[in-house]
Amino acid sequence: MAAPRSTAAFRYALLLLAGGVFLTPFVWLVATSLKPIEQAMTLPPQLLPRAYYAVIAGVRMEVTKDYPLPTAGVVVEMTKGAQAGRQLFLSAPEAAAQRDRLKILHRTEVGWWRVTERFDVDLGAAVPRWDIVAPAALEEHVHFRWSNYPRALAAMGGQTADQPTPAEAKSNVPFSRFLVNTLLVAGLGALGTVFSNAIVAYGFARLQWRGRDAFFAITLATMMVPFPVLMVPLYGVFRELHWVGTLLPLWVPAWFGSAFNIFLMRQFFLNIPEELSEAARIDGSSEWSIFWRIILPLSKPVLATAALFHFLYAWNDFLGPLLYLTRRETFTLSLALQAYQSQSGGTQWPYLMAASVVTTLPIIVLFFFAQRFFIQGIATTGSKG
Repeated sequence: MAAPRSTAAFRYALLLLAGGVFLTPFVWLVATSLKPIEQAMTLPPQLLPRAYYAVIAGVRMEVTKDYPLPTAGVVVEMTKGAQAGRQLFLSAPEAAAQRDRLKILHRTEVGWWRVTERFDVDLGAAVPRWDIVAPAALEEHVHFRWSNYPRALAAMGGQTADQPTPAEAKSNVPFSRFLVNTLLVAGLGALGTVFSNAIVAYGFARLQWRGRDAFFAITLATMMVPFPVLMVPLYGVFRELHWVGTLLPLWVPAWFGSAFNIFLMRQFFLNIPEELSEAARIDGSSEWSIFWRIILPLSKPVLATAALFHFLYAWNDFLGPLLYLTRRETFTLSLALQAYQSQSGGTQWPYLMAASVVTTLPIIVLFFFAQRFFIQGIATTGSKG
């Protein structure tokens, strides 16, 4: 009994290890989405976001750690000259040379940190306060910045300021619009995928007609045609139909079948006993009635699998929306995410990761609830025929 238990424990440990490896990118994604911008790419890397606090001008406030001092010196306030009223860091000889024009605030040592008052909003022309403090004077706490999420979603719609002008607010597109567009494309496409492919697969699997196998082989051969070959002709067709700039090119083609899903459903239909169809024909049922009342109810796993496959594809599709969508209000989530990344000038990793988490989360939830049908559909799709 000891050997089987040890073997089972080893298998579970191996599965946990493999699962941890696959989860690592997602954990990094979520952790980065909760960090301030300056902590997104630090060396050495740190997983958990942190907040630092220090006392500046007698006030405890959150600060950012800029850099450690390479040399000792003094923090001074200039009292005369063009820089009167400004706070500066000077070396000891520089401070001694200007001692009649400044007031020494405190002395510093090598390794002390220059810190700056932290703000999550644009200060405009205002200058944040700063100081140089000893490492022991810095407070450190784990702090998750959930405010990154609403900021990221607002930025995806084009909002670049915390308080946009009326004109900017009017041009902004809410995140809900991108979500609705994506749900429409994925949902209508999944519905069309199930309906159209099931009808074609039923004809290939259960009906006898001349040239059936040859047409099925031709259908499978279309999977070898790469999408770039079809890209320009399809764009020309949709342009003539005046569909460019709308969501129609992204979901209407799904209602005309796809070779892979036809093959998947045909193989499943072949595993359904033919006797059920024969008994229904004896009772006077038409082929449509057999298909609708017998075959489809028994094929829920493969139908759910095909719908899930297409939903995942449409949700993550970037090339299609990039080709056909021209206005921000018609963008899907993938295109809006890419547009946000390119418009911000420099990559603001926490906001980009926050938007990516929100974009990915619905797919994870969907797969969690549909995995039973997905696994059953894959496992029971045979190779008969």
